[in-house]
Amino acid sequence: MYNDQSFFSIDRLVEFGMSMAVAQQMVKSMNDTMVNMNIPGAGNLMQSPAQNPKVYYAVIDGKQAGPFSETEIARLINDKKIAKETYIWYPGLTAWKTAENIPEILRLVALNPPALGE
Repeated sequence: MYNDQSFFSIDRLVEFGMSMAVAQQMVKSMNDTMVNMNIPGAGNLMQSPAQNPKVYYAVIDGKQAGPFSETEIARLINDKKIAKETYIWYPGLTAWKTAENIPEILRLVALNPPALGE
């Protein structure tokens, strides 16, 4: 017996299939929107560090010197030209800080091996 209201009727199956296709399009559209959303302060990708490396300035022998890359700062630490009391500045800081108060510089100190015999 043919029942027009049966779930298995061809009209119901077509309606279900179309509803699923529309739902999939909506989900895809929302996912694309969320991936491309730019939320300030949420760690959005701006420029990778390789494209925009951080530079530092230091007060060495009483004079401002720089800009220096992290590699150059590590070399200056190794050569004992930068110590924990050395003033360092990089773009984004509002004032000069001592090296011991800048986490990035402390990381470089930690990565630098001590001299033999210490």
